[in-house]
Amino acid sequence: MKELEITQLFDLEHTLAASYLSRFTYPWEALSGLSDFILELGKSLPEEEYEEIGEHIWAARSAVIAPTASITGPAIIGKETQVRHCAFIRGSALVGDHAVVGNSTELKNVILFDRVQVPHYNYVGDSILGYCSHMGAGSITSNVKSDKKPVVIKAGDVRIETGRKKVGGMLGDHVEVGCGTVINPGSVIGRNVNIYPLSMIRGYVPAGSVYKRQGEIVEKEEG
Repeated sequence: MKELEITQLFDLEHTLAASYLSRFTYPWEALSGLSDFILELGKSLPEEEYEEIGEHIWAARSAVIAPTASITGPAIIGKETQVRHCAFIRGSALVGDHAVVGNSTELKNVILFDRVQVPHYNYVGDSILGYCSHMGAGSITSNVKSDKKPVVIKAGDVRIETGRKKVGGMLGDHVEVGCGTVINPGSVIGRNVNIYPLSMIRGYVPAGSVYKRQGEIVEKEEG
């Protein structure tokens, strides 16, 4: 299903992971080797722009990282990005430029494109968030099914076996997620989608739509 492909969800000009993501058809395929890619990329970053601030942790010299933040490598923090009070980055995280990782937000095995905001009490695991996407306060990606079985991507009649027990959310560019929303394992949200607060997302949400509640998804109005 073409709508689920990387090229349909993301503008790869807005991430240092462009060359890596280009190897795959679907975004969740990139999760398995992400840690190794970050290690390789980190070692190649220009020293005049990035510094290694901890073991396998590279941060742009223009990034602002709170002293109370906890970061475990491998991780890359982009230019002009803010990592705020008590943020918890626990490995395998590539955070883009001009991004915000907010207070008490936790990241694990993720790619955050440029200008992504996860600013307040968010959990983002085994997920990819596209350019300018934003998760409202308390919204999270759930990355493990309750029965612990491998995650299956579902979109209409399409079912794609991932072979992974951990797959969070794949958010296209310019997605707005309302406060308190839960994005269930293997959910894919197309570009330019708005999601109402307190939503429960499961499966595929088409690009250019407004998700009001389960079973009620409408096209965005122009203007």
